[in-house]
Amino acid sequence: MNHDSTKPTQGRGSATDMGQAPSLFSPLTVGELHLSNRLVMAPLTRNRAGSGFVPQDLNAEYYRQRASAGLIISEATQISPEGLGYPDTPGIYSAEQIAGWRRVTDAVHAEAGKMFLQLWHVGRISHPSMQPGGQLPVAPSAIKPAGQAATYEGPQDFVSPRALRLDELARLRDQYRLAAQNALAAGFDGVEIHGANGYLLDQFLRDGTNRRTDAYGGSIENRLRFPLEVVESVLEVWPPGRVGIRLSPSGTMNDMHDSDPRATFGAMVKALEHYGLAYIHVMEALEADTRHGGTVIPVSYFRAIYKGTIMVNGEYDGPKAQKVVASGDADLVSFGRLFLANPDLAERLRTGAPLNVPDPKSFYGGGAKGYTDYPTLAQQQV
Repeated sequence: MNHDSTKPTQGRGSATDMGQAPSLFSPLTVGELHLSNRLVMAPLTRNRAGSGFVPQDLNAEYYRQRASAGLIISEATQISPEGLGYPDTPGIYSAEQIAGWRRVTDAVHAEAGKMFLQLWHVGRISHPSMQPGGQLPVAPSAIKPAGQAATYEGPQDFVSPRALRLDELARLRDQYRLAAQNALAAGFDGVEIHGANGYLLDQFLRDGTNRRTDAYGGSIENRLRFPLEVVESVLEVWPPGRVGIRLSPSGTMNDMHDSDPRATFGAMVKALEHYGLAYIHVMEALEADTRHGGTVIPVSYFRAIYKGTIMVNGEYDGPKAQKVVASGDADLVSFGRLFLANPDLAERLRTGAPLNVPDPKSFYGGGAKGYTDYPTLAQQQV
């Protein structure tokens, strides 16, 4: 695959000036950003934040190494102390965290990279031992998820969360708004709202986790209400062209299900079009989702109802990513494990070079090993 040197195009996998189908390596204008290619580093939890959930120099080096991605999306970052669900994940609610993230964005920008911060609240996917004062995690409804929470004492059974009161939702919207302001102060190029993977906003969207009887539950319209209010809160800080949102319509992670995910997520995507966001980030069904009974909804389903920019994620390799971009079903492809193990993934895919193999033992927690020590092509050729 040859590098396409044509000028950036806007969304929808637009054809190049030569009338060719877009390439994974074609530039693209996404919202207010001009991206050099369509490879995105997906958000990847690595559990390596320092004391106080503050990003460190090691984190800055990790992201700097991967700045040749068209766009980097940070690991999921909790918007508040009660949004925490996993050990040693970074936050974006303290001055120290803002300063830590500024080191990261400065490092990425020094390499001409672009980076969004992913805004995260885990909702019920936490544990009292991870919560301020040992309180219960919060959720739209008091429904205990199957499985175990990751805690500092090791895996512990999930608990039944506390259902959020109606008068608490404004506080949560304010937390998202403040986190968006803090991301701006930390030097990010934009933010991605985490609405996927069974965390708080996903819990509001799906009827398997949202049994509310007020204006935020019941009908699809009501279940969309809080996630869309969060989008509007973030848009009070950032222009639409600097905001994305991630959705997992086929996902079963964290004991998630919905009686009609095509209707639920079709309505969500249609509603999002009104805002003119930089992109929607659609996670397609993974092997684990199909094994656990998830409804397989391909990205083409959303392409048919959404005119804006679509990013797709779902166990893509280079050829599969090229195919989905060339088809126009997606404009961008995000890569997780491949970017984790290959800092120079764009160059490797462009030239057909061999890929480093990810080491699952070092995915979560630890230090530089399995984090910043994956070699680039240039280092391997020395």
